[in-house]
Amino acid sequence: MSNTDMNMRGKITFYEEKNFQGRSYECMSDCSDMTSYLSRCHSCRVESGCFMVYDRANYMGNQFFMRRGEYSDYMSMMGMSSGIKSCRMIPMHRGQFRMKIYERENFGGQSHELMEDCDNIMDRYRMSDCQSCNVMDGHWLMYDQPSFRGRMMYMRPGEYRSFRDMGMSGMKFMSMRRIMDSCY
Repeated sequence: MSNTDMNMRGKITFYEEKNFQGRSYECMSDCSDMTSYLSRCHSCRVESGCFMVYDRANYMGNQFFMRRGEYSDYMSMMGMSSGIKSCRMIPMHRGQFRMKIYERENFGGQSHELMEDCDNIMDRYRMSDCQSCNVMDGHWLMYDQPSFRGRMMYMRPGEYRSFRDMGMSGMKFMSMRRIMDSCY
């Protein structure tokens, strides 16, 4: 595989111990349950691409965005107590970004279409909450605090009628950011 192909696909290597020690598992696509490859995971190296990592199997639980770089002890950096259990590669997207956010579940209440990052939906749109969305183009990160901080959720193209049904009960999403090709 050429370097260009690898860069377009993404590559992440997980290690059982801190500082890239112990057994390792190399991943170039989605992995719904890493426990069959590693007993635990304390560090990783993202060689190319962008990934979301999850602290539970099947892409559930707390999510963390990882771009190219070395994470020698990411558990303490990100506050993950149980380690990474699954990961999802974020595909490269070229083109426009479009997402429609809704104040209530099932696309109810006030709505606004986004094509750019929004650092605070309360300031920009006078929305106190975002409980559903429709991602038409691109890949997005949604944050539970303004200014792209706090817990996050990865959104790929599709309809999301209820964040509560996705295990995000009680979270209010207050800012949204496009995942740009700068990862690659």
